[in-house]
Amino acid sequence: MTVPSLTLNDQTTIPQFGLGVWQVPPQECERVVTDALELGYRHIDTAQMYANEQAVGAAIAKSGLPRDELYVTTKLNNNVHEPARAKQSLEESLERLGLDRVDLFLIHWPLPTRYGGDYVSTWQALIELREAGLTRSIGVSNFQPAHLDTIVEATDVLPAVNQIEVHPYFANEEARAATLRHGALVESWSPLGQGGGELTDPVVTAIADRHGKTPAQVLLRWQIDRGDIVFPKSMHRERLAENAALFDFALSSDDVAAISALDRGEAGRCGPNPDVFDWIPA
Repeated sequence: MTVPSLTLNDQTTIPQFGLGVWQVPPQECERVVTDALELGYRHIDTAQMYANEQAVGAAIAKSGLPRDELYVTTKLNNNVHEPARAKQSLEESLERLGLDRVDLFLIHWPLPTRYGGDYVSTWQALIELREAGLTRSIGVSNFQPAHLDTIVEATDVLPAVNQIEVHPYFANEEARAATLRHGALVESWSPLGQGGGELTDPVVTAIADRHGKTPAQVLLRWQIDRGDIVFPKSMHRERLAENAALFDFALSSDDVAAISALDRGEAGRCGPNPDVFDWIPA
């Protein structure tokens, strides 16, 4: 598998395609990550909230792959936004992952209605964690344009990425545009939607038929062609292989435009709205 690498604004590089392990149960996660690594995946995206970091670490250790061939992301849980707790939480993540650093550490949600609306001090904590060498790069997830503006204006430090919900029925263009305006790259979560119908949409299936590809491959390629980073989840080895078969075809500009025209705006959102989402685990 030959996956393009993109250069982040801190001059590090990131594979444009990888494996996401959201909702992969810990008891299945080691097998799934092992299958992915055997198939040539080198980018793994997990999070403290997913409760499967230890399984990811076990699969990495078992693989025997050199550390510099792997790209590992984890994310700060919603209950540890205070700076001192953020540092401790990353140290605990590294222990679970069996690593001395991650490649990318993200604030998982801005939580603007929690912590007195202070996500700037959390961002400052991530800056210090990068300076301490516990992560190569830092970024955010689910940040709206105003959230991005706030942290950049307060610290003059740009996030390397903003990981946001993006799929054809919810292109999230305002957040994408703000992310790119700040020199960050977009990482798409739920790139295939969440059962909303994109995989059976007639526009998508017609494009897939023309290219001799599956609808999932077309949706992932649409995001690759737009410059986004994708890491779809699957627990099945054959689907992992299928998802990775993206780099032997390209969509036409008309294909990209047709898929982009499926955007339903806010009505197409599957996940929580970051402006009001305030869940904190017990």
